[in-house]
Amino acid sequence: MNERLRYVESRITLAQTQCAALIENMFGVTTSDDYRPVAWMGRYPVDVTTMLVGVHIVCAILTALAFAVGHSGVVNYLVFDSTLIWSAAQVWRVFTYAFVHGPSTLFWFAVEMYMLFVFGREVERFIGRRAYMALYLILLLMPPVLLTIWGFWQHSGLSGSLAIHFGIFVAFATIYPRVELFLRIMAKWIALILAGVYTFQLLAYHAWNDLVVVWTSIGAAFLFIEFRGAGPELTWWNALKERIGPKPKYHVVPKTRPRSASGRTESEDVYSSIDPILDKISKFGIGSLTPSERRQLDRERERLLKQSE
Repeated sequence: MNERLRYVESRITLAQTQCAALIENMFGVTTSDDYRPVAWMGRYPVDVTTMLVGVHIVCAILTALAFAVGHSGVVNYLVFDSTLIWSAAQVWRVFTYAFVHGPSTLFWFAVEMYMLFVFGREVERFIGRRAYMALYLILLLMPPVLLTIWGFWQHSGLSGSLAIHFGIFVAFATIYPRVELFLRIMAKWIALILAGVYTFQLLAYHAWNDLVVVWTSIGAAFLFIEFRGAGPELTWWNALKERIGPKPKYHVVPKTRPRSASGRTESEDVYSSIDPILDKISKFGIGSLTPSERRQLDRERERLLKQSE
């Protein structure tokens, strides 16, 4: 048990050392800039998420002005329309639909931008700038591509970026599933609750196109993070493959260890719960932890100390 405690403490020390080295080399040459801000405005960093929020806000303002001066028809050239893509080859609609924000939805648009700014920056900091841009591009393109194929049988339209940014929140919940957010509810449960509410709402109105868009975004975000090895929640898939796959005739029974109620050993619980936090410390320093992450790290450290006594 002392070895496990030394392992955690060495990870924290290594993370702090890497953070100090990063600060020392901030004005010099480093090996990679993937986790740096794109630019600085004085002392404030400007990352990809901040730029995306700015672009969406500018587009929302321009859309509102177009409605105000009576040129709302211009917006119709930007929304996604599967019929016009097939008949008139207006391919730009596959990209521009996400930046069309109607004036009637500006209140929820403001909430959406706040959520993107808060959770998108955390995802970008964890997976890096290039991977984050790849994730955003996937969330942007996959729904209209599927709806374009669907357009062979049924006309479909799409505008706005709600599903894209909900996918960003799903990515955050996949990286930090145990982070406590609103009313001390963990992020993974909030993501599941919102997905369920959204699904039943769309089912009630038979909005099949929107349902495809929402679950495409959810699945794309979840699998993107999982395949990068950041999410800890795919153990059910490995267990299912072991259960369905052929059983060996002879097998060695490993030595059993005390397990928690969920069927996992205590050391596995500790490592799975604090490894994302230690990775975050190694990239951004211990000062980047939220209060709930600090409390979780302290709890696990105290737990290891008690077990070593």
